Amino acid sequence: MEKYVGRTVEIIYMGRNNRISQRVIEIRHVEAGVVKAYCLTKRAPRIFLMASILAVQPVPRAVVS
Repeated sequence: MEKYVGRTVEIIYMGRNNRISQRVIEIRHVEAGVVKAYCLTKRAPRIFLMASILAVQPVPRAVVS
């Protein structure tokens, strides 16, 4: 995940309620199994546990506006 710091990615993750969610986030910081990011989907800062992230895909820069 460290290689995506400063980039926008799409993630699929398992939330606390065991529901799968898909988000587009800007990764700000990665440390000790935690990803701190700005969630473009919810338009708010969020913290994600790396263990709960099921998939990561970079968003092409031309798509991000």
